[in-house]
Amino acid sequence: MRRDLEHLPEAARAELREVVRIVFGEFEDALAGRNAPHRKAGRILKIILFGSYARGDWVADPIGRYFSDFDILVVVNHDELVDGEYWSLAEDRLVREHDAGDSVITPVNLIVHSLADVDRQLKRGRPFFIDIVRDGIALYEAPDHPFVRAKPLSKQAANEEAQQFADEWLPSAGNFLKLATGAWDEGMMKEAAFLLHQAAERFYHCTLLVLTLYSPKSHKLNFLRSQAERLAPGLIAAWPRETRVQQRCFELVRRAYVDARYSPHYQITVTELDWLIERVGVLQNLVDTACKERLADF
Repeated sequence: MRRDLEHLPEAARAELREVVRIVFGEFEDALAGRNAPHRKAGRILKIILFGSYARGDWVADPIGRYFSDFDILVVVNHDELVDGEYWSLAEDRLVREHDAGDSVITPVNLIVHSLADVDRQLKRGRPFFIDIVRDGIALYEAPDHPFVRAKPLSKQAANEEAQQFADEWLPSAGNFLKLATGAWDEGMMKEAAFLLHQAAERFYHCTLLVLTLYSPKSHKLNFLRSQAERLAPGLIAAWPRETRVQQRCFELVRRAYVDARYSPHYQITVTELDWLIERVGVLQNLVDTACKERLADF
């Protein structure tokens, strides 16, 4: 794999060195005291930068308030080590470092797969993983653990699978939007916010599945949004970012997955919910267009 980072500013390279340090440190802490053999022998085999910072087309637009994230694939040596319990410490630490605005200024998106799973995905011709192996940059790589050679997926097979994803996920996401609207009509504000989160999450999963035949197992709306917008920039228009009110509204729907269900302090106004329903409706139309365009290209 590539190892060159010369195309990045020194500040970004310094951030990435800190990201690698945090990932290793917090993973070691997560494994501490574990007795199961696969846990005691748990290892990080690769840490790979992919996406815009690897390709060299990252965006920093302070006027439109759009900034690219660091997209990081962590490859481990056992399937069970991809569970979130091993990575919550690292993810929380990276969020804290970003919020502090000191050593890690750029938001970091982590996805974790075992080497065996990445190899399976490559053998199945998954474009997402093929692109990472081709364009990604190894920030860390243990010796003697290469990826298998990818097997290209036929155009017909890719089209059929993408169509199946569109047929399943677009209607499902639309149903959650209808449920959210119904809850809003009944004055069930928190329930409506949670259902809007589910609708938006599913629209983003749909985009990723149709365009790449893969979507990370995540409920984090900001992460899914950044991944989908990277592939389909037209989706950026779904969420205006110019004002604090617009930013707050997205934050409310992002938090709704947990807080709208469990926090007595979560509050959302009729005006905010009305705006969010409108924006998720816009997202629905944009996702529908992006998926149709991709399916027409197959």
